[in-house]
Amino acid sequence: MKVGRPLKYKTVEELQEAIDAYFALNPERPTVTGLALELGFTDRRSLYDYKERETFSHTIKKAILKIESMHEANLYNGASGGSIFWLKNREWTDKQEQVHSGSLPPIRMEIVDGSKPKDSKQSDER
Repeated sequence: MKVGRPLKYKTVEELQEAIDAYFALNPERPTVTGLALELGFTDRRSLYDYKERETFSHTIKKAILKIESMHEANLYNGASGGSIFWLKNREWTDKQEQVHSGSLPPIRMEIVDGSKPKDSKQSDER
């Protein structure tokens, strides 16, 4: 049986209340690290450990998604440098799509045998 430190939060409601308090204190620039600190954890890993627990998974994922949403919104208001970096670390990618419209003319290919003729008489007749 695995023995460890007792859980800091016993219920989802207790955890959600602490998360709500963090976002109330940091409405403009919340961070995952700030959330972990406000929840009383000593590192982000503890927050992610709670995310792995079925009971708390949805609550933690939703809080992190709220932070991600704020970074996504930054892409539209010109404060995007750090947000782009943050989002790329969250598995977002730069993707450029090439869209072609219309049609291209058919390509004509001519295959030319570049080898030397075997019979020199044939080459003289040409």
